[in-house]
Amino acid sequence: QVQLVESGGGLVQAGGSLRLSCAASGRTSSTIAMGWFRQAPGKEREFVAAITWSYADYADSVKGRFTISRDNAKNTVYMQMNSLKPEDTAVYYCTAGSSRQSVNDNWGQGTQVTVSS
Repeated sequence: QVQLVESGGGLVQAGGSLRLSCAASGRTSSTIAMGWFRQAPGKEREFVAAITWSYADYADSVKGRFTISRDNAKNTVYMQMNSLKPEDTAVYYCTAGSSRQSVNDNWGQGTQVTVSS
């Protein structure tokens, strides 16, 4: 079992930046892959980004604007979000798993990001 706690959400104007953090605790073998998903009002939950020990991948909608990174010593994953758009407004969830394929096995409680136009 792994526990994930997100922080860093908030309200920002379009074009602004935010950095999300997610601290993991518990079974570290379940944090080989960590990621972010989001869910906007009235929409399905969608993949945003994921990172393993060796690479990161992104949804096309955030490529070039969002950067995922991790601090293994702190068992924490970050997501720097730049050039934010109103359509980025969503609840952002941190996830973790023992492989890239299972990155969404464990979920945090979510943090709200609101981008005003």
